Amino acid sequence: MANHSIAAIDVGTTKICTIVAEVDQHQDLRILGVGVGPSAGLARGMVDNIQAGIEAIASSVERAERASGTRILSAHVGIAGPHVSSMNSRGIVAIGDPRHPITDDDVQRALESARIVNVPTNREVIHVVPRYYVVDGQDHVIDPSGMFGSRLDVETHVVTSSSSAMHNLMQCIEGAGVRTESLILEPLASAEAVLSREEMQQGVVIVDIGGGTTDVAVFVDGAVVHTAVLPIGGIHMTRDLVVALRVPQPAAELAKRKYGHVIPSMVSEDEEVEVEAFGSEGSKQMPRRLLAQVLQARTEELFELVLTEIRRGADPEVLSAGMVLSGGASSVPGIDLLAEEVMGLPARVGRPQHLAGLSDLLHDPAYATSVGLLRWALKEQEVMFRSTPVVAPALGGIFKKVAHLMRVILPQ
Repeated sequence: MANHSIAAIDVGTTKICTIVAEVDQHQDLRILGVGVGPSAGLARGMVDNIQAGIEAIASSVERAERASGTRILSAHVGIAGPHVSSMNSRGIVAIGDPRHPITDDDVQRALESARIVNVPTNREVIHVVPRYYVVDGQDHVIDPSGMFGSRLDVETHVVTSSSSAMHNLMQCIEGAGVRTESLILEPLASAEAVLSREEMQQGVVIVDIGGGTTDVAVFVDGAVVHTAVLPIGGIHMTRDLVVALRVPQPAAELAKRKYGHVIPSMVSEDEEVEVEAFGSEGSKQMPRRLLAQVLQARTEELFELVLTEIRRGADPEVLSAGMVLSGGASSVPGIDLLAEEVMGLPARVGRPQHLAGLSDLLHDPAYATSVGLLRWALKEQEVMFRSTPVVAPALGGIFKKVAHLMRVILPQ
């Protein structure tokens, strides 16, 4: 198979990152160019200003095109936000002739059967991720193709999104001159970049702390069992500093990056830092430990919310590999130690690995999602995206659903 290039766009609340990579015949990625720019027109992972979003995305795409020397016509795009929800669903199909082995078409019919879930008309399915298959009662089959059986079941993880939020994002991407090739849930992408196969097998949770949201994905026995997006991120830590220290937001962000820590006891009591402030003086001295106390309170609250989400999908006791942190806010010193203390699980900060080409910038937890989008895109059989919504009248929609159901259940 000849080398080809793919692109991914991570549209975040604080930054937009576009990556272009070349894929060789061994499915390895070589980074050709990266374009990073400030975000605009987004809040908590959702578009709130179409025109500002288009301009910010176009700027990031243009930088990546200049760096790579290639034209970006289409891209795989990350989606997140509190409008995203997930559920687990089972698909069941009959095999036409049990004397013949199960084919890829049978597997696809089973996945389509699992896709038929009861979702409101204002939501759309963006992923149907197979967890494992069951062939005539034989449980936890990884790949049923070539096996014999009369019935095929598949356990899947189904991710849905608000139709309006999804189409607003696509409108911004296409307004910047790029076709949306697929939408990929960001915590699934982050997992591809920083988790090992062993961690997924033994039980692990990926927690990607971005600017406006925190993305969570729980893996048990090598498969995803729960995903969620929390509307809290690094920007909320910065806002807490603005209120507590009475400083401008840019100064609070700089102080968080330069002097931040989330464990006050690890900061010297007499250490003072200078921060730009409101008022006549223009700047003021303050204890660094005070910054740490503010950041600790917000981070503990975040981890408690994450623990609640983990319990929705799995018992934390089965997560032997613990917790892997990624995203820009995971760079704050001490955050892995605080995670272990609050969650009672092993924790580490994950960075994208095994990258070739212009990848120096990307060896940072802030770019886990960006790199993961490329890696997930290579697994095309696991990405199922419906780009055109049903706009038929209600009665016509019912007939269409029935016809679709018959096509899925009855063997071809």
